[in-house]
Parts: sequence; C-alpha cells; structure tokens
Amino acid sequence: MRRRSIAVATTLAVALGSVALEVGTAVPAVADSAKTLGVKSVADMVVDGAHRRVYISDPTGGKIVVTDYTGVVQATLTGLSGVSGLALSADSGHVYAAVKNGYRIVSVDTSTYTQTASYSVGGPPGDLEVVDGRVWFTYNTDIGVLDLSGPEPVVHRGQRGDVDFYGAFGMFLASDPAVPGVLVAGNGGALAVYDVSGDGASLRVKGSMDTSVRQLDLTPDGSRVLTSWGDPDRGYGIGAYSATDLSTAAGYPIDPYPNAVRVAPDGTVAGGSESWYEPDVHVYRPDAASPLREWDFPNTGDSSGADTLVEGALAWAPDESRLFAVSVNTASTYTLRVLTDPTKELPTLTVAAPATSDRAKKLTVTGKLTSKTPVPAGTSLKVTRTDVESPTGKALTTVTTKADGGFSFTDTPPAGGKVTYRASYAGDTAHSSTTGSDTVTVARRATALTLTNNGKMYSYGTDVTFTAHLGTTYKNRAVAIYADPFGSDKPKKLLRTAKVNSKGNLSATVDMTRDTTVSAVFTGDGRYAGKTVNSTAYAHVKVSTTVSKHYKTGRIGSTTYSYFHKNTDPVFTTTMTYYKGRKQRLQVQVYYQGRWYDSASGYFALATNGRSAVSLEAPGTSGVRARVRSSYINSSSGDTVNSTTHGAWKYITFTG
Repeated sequence: MRRRSIAVATTLAVALGSVALEVGTAVPAVADSAKTLGVKSVADMVVDGAHRRVYISDPTGGKIVVTDYTGVVQATLTGLSGVSGLALSADSGHVYAAVKNGYRIVSVDTSTYTQTASYSVGGPPGDLEVVDGRVWFTYNTDIGVLDLSGPEPVVHRGQRGDVDFYGAFGMFLASDPAVPGVLVAGNGGALAVYDVSGDGASLRVKGSMDTSVRQLDLTPDGSRVLTSWGDPDRGYGIGAYSATDLSTAAGYPIDPYPNAVRVAPDGTVAGGSESWYEPDVHVYRPDAASPLREWDFPNTGDSSGADTLVEGALAWAPDESRLFAVSVNTASTYTLRVLTDPTKELPTLTVAAPATSDRAKKLTVTGKLTSKTPVPAGTSLKVTRTDVESPTGKALTTVTTKADGGFSFTDTPPAGGKVTYRASYAGDTAHSSTTGSDTVTVARRATALTLTNNGKMYSYGTDVTFTAHLGTTYKNRAVAIYADPFGSDKPKKLLRTAKVNSKGNLSATVDMTRDTTVSAVFTGDGRYAGKTVNSTAYAHVKVSTTVSKHYKTGRIGSTTYSYFHKNTDPVFTTTMTYYKGRKQRLQVQVYYQGRWYDSASGYFALATNGRSAVSLEAPGTSGVRARVRSSYINSSSGDTVNSTTHGAWKYITFTG
C-alpha cells in the first residue's frame, strides 16, 4: 500500500534531468540513516511524498506512528486497536487506516495528523488500496469497497466473485496509480485481477500461487503482478505473473526467506527477505537478472543473527530518492531504516597512496572508480588533502578517470604527519555518490622537550613549579601541561596551555598533596613531530601524633618526655592526611642499656577525619623508657598515592 504521484514524479525527473545536463554533476546523496521506533509490531507502511512523511501501523500497540524522511517521529495516533492496512488518498490529503478490532476504516488528515472520520465496514478490515478514489479493503477471505464519492459513504462487501481465497497468511491487495481501474487480490492459495472501474469488482482472471506469499504489487505498466514467494523447489525470490492471464513470468531471485515486494513509479523492484546472514533488501531494475543494490542490516540485538526485515515493511518515496524499510532485532526493537539513492548503482572508489614519504617531496596517488555499469571516461573527481595545517581539507586539482576508471595525480605535501588524500565522485543519474581515501605518513623532524622536577620529593602541600622547555619548531609554539595525581579518584587535569616564552619555557604550579605525574605535550606542527614528556614528583603525607593521660612532661638529657604512672595506659592520637582505606603504622621502641630496640608495631585504620587513637598497655614497672611514632608506608598502609612518611618520635617514661 503506497501513494505515488506520477505527474509530480515525472515533473521532478524532467526538471532534475535538465539541471544535471546544464551543470554536469549530481547532488551527493544523503547518507542512509536509522531511527528506532517505539512500537510493539509493524503491519503496514505508507509514504506521503507531498508532506514528506512516513506512516507506520502498530496493531499490537493500537497506534500509528508518523515520522519524517529521516525517521524522526512527528506524531503518534493512538486508540486504534489492531490497526493494520494503510492507504493514501490520491491528493495526499488523507491516510486511511484499517482498524481491525473496531470493524472500521478511519481517515486521518495528513496536515494535522487528526482523525477526521470513522467508517464502519461490517467486518475486520485488513489490507487497503485506494483505486480511482475508492478505498478497497480485505476482510476475512473476501473483498469490500468504501465509496466516498457520494454525499454519504457507501460500503459494498462480497466483491471477490467466485474466487476461492483461503490460507493462513491473510489477504493482500495491490494497485498502481498509473493503472486506473485495476485491483489485484491474493492470499496463500489464490490470485485474482479485477476491473474496478465500474460500480463493483469485475473479475478479469483468477489463478493459484504459492502458499507462502507475503505481499503483492502491480507494475506501473500494468503488465505483471509481483509476489514474494518462499518455495525452495522453485527458488527463493520475487515471483512474477502476467496480469492478463496469470501465466508465470521471469521473477527476481533473492535469498531466503522472501517477505516483501514493492515497485517504484519507474518500475524499479524492491524485494525483501527475512535473513540473519544474507542481505535483507534487494533492488532490481525492471527485468534485470541481478540486483542493482543490496542492503544487509547490522546486528543490534543479543544473538549472533543480524536484524531482519519485518514482513511487508518496504515502501518507496514517490520520487524514488529513498526506500524505507523497518527491521526488528532479537530484542523486539523496531528500527526505521532510510535507504538513499536506491535506484542508483553504488560505485567503488579506491585510493592508493604511498605508506610513507618525506615532507616537501613529490608523491603519486592512484585510484580507480568502478561500477557494474561503467562510469564514462573523463568523469571528474574532486581531490582534497587533509593534514595538520589543513585540518578541514584543502582542495587540490580536479582529476578525471580513464576508460577503465583509473586515475592518478601527484602532490607535494607541505606538512608532515598523517596526510590523507580523499577523492570524491558526485554521482550521476545512474550512479550514487561515493568517496575513497588513503593516508600517508609524512616524516617530520624531532624536537626537544624537557620538564623539570622528575624524581623529587616534597612535603605535603608544597606548591611546586614545573617548567617545560620547548626546542626548535616550525609554527606551533604551544605546550600543554597536565597533572595526573596518583589514585583513581582524581582524574588527569589540564593545568595550562599556552605559547612558550621567548626562552622556550612554560611553567605551571602543582599543589603537591599526592605523588603526581606531570606531563608536557607538544602536538607538533607541519615540520616537527609531536612529543610528550613526563615528570613524576613525590609527596609526603601530613602526620602528627599527640600523647595523653601523662601527668607531666620533663627532660631527660636534651629530650622531652611525657611522664606516666607505671599503671597508667598511655594514649597516642595520630592525625594523618585521609584517604579511603588508609591505615597508619604505629611503631614502639624500648630503651635498654644505651640503645633503642623495636618492641612492637601495628597498622590502625584512620577515621574519615584522619584520626586514629591507640592505647598502649602500661608496664606496671617504673623506670621504663620508650618512644612511639606514626608512619604512612606506601602500599602497606592501604594505598599508593603518597610516598612513605615517618612522623616524629614521641618519648615516654614510667614512674612509681
């Protein structure tokens, strides 16, 4: 079901053809696109070329989704339980929709997307076709017509005649605006052609067809009826029958399993197939034995098989510039795919450049433009060069193809680094636009770049200046300086980016609260290669320890001691720079016969405020001297973001 405007299509074709002759080029094609649809099923699709809209029916969701030509949803019509077939009026003013569960056909205004009428048809309507202003519909295994030409709508049912329609796949209708007064009907076992130019349907010819047919269409010249079939004995493909006597004609072979067929106003045939591992959409020129274009949908689901075409979900834009298809993946996600330039061959454009080259040295780039239908010799190709000095591309001399499609050109790259040569073909009336490219690595000189303070250690919180020095370059004198503190919770940060001073220097300051890797980056220019240097500097933690529960302080020699009664447990409270999961190491030494000996040590977790209090058991004996200190030990303290730091010793003694 679709609406074509032959007069408009012909006018556009003539106009575009004349423009092409005058300017000698064609407008490059818009790229294929895909947009997901918020639907639960898809029954039919119709294209309104006048308003550039696509209508898609969702019987399970009870709605019609309206999109633009890029697949962006413009409107959603709800409350249409079981909506299936769609058809467009001759003037593109209304879309008719078969609401199966309501036994009605509704009319939707294409300018406002509002329902303007609802017509009861006395049975569950399925497929729809508009022929000469009347809306023909299927119901069960019969045909009816909704006539809106008079002052009141009139429904006539029972129009199938003596054709014995049957089958499990429902009934299908087909017509073509270029063939007035002709309606084709069929289902899984029977096929019929009717003359509907009079008051009812007059049977012209009837016959049988394959039971796996999923869709019908009529060619614009009225000579053939096309069907999708799935009989392996006859070969998978699009079947063709004479519209005069339904004798078998040459069809169009496609991969398993055929499930859609649509004919464009110019006779181009689009066939669909439900296939995980083969192409899904196949386009043939009239009477061609091999496809002009094929599309293989990607895999957007959760299985090894790719997305597949929904049964019957193909529709042409009236100007043949696009072919619309709906795919579904294994997660039941439906996607509207907009296939551009479907009536044009897609040429292959290859470009081959040397892998490496010296700067300012001439090099040769070759290539070839090939297609099933050869592109004429002398076809112009645009060539661009993209490099660090021309990041958006610089146009070079236009080149032309030889008789075999080959071409070549020379260029002297002024800048080094990655240099990309791209050739572009604009396309013509028979070929789609295409591009090809290749990249050359062009040698650049090395430059000197240094950075201070590598390997140095600093107290916690020290502001440290790192200075980068850049040597000789061509045009670029900018350097960027980054700081990357240790630990996953603090990302790398840009400190400064600027041109170096007259001495080639650029500085940035880092607050050293953690071990930090500082980087200086020169991105390069047309003659000197980029370079990055790193300087890793280290930072202590901030740590202090206080003593409590002593009764006095005093000196023993030149050292200050805290005095405890022999049965009092001293408490040591450590304050340290906090980090998640960090522990402080408490070390105890005892003084004996003029020397300090290790007595005990242990790791104790810091609270979120960075504090840790530890109580030591009193010796119960007077005259004991000891000392205690808290330390952060890289790795052993639970992290590696700072460098090992020892706090000051705290001295204690016990008396009677």
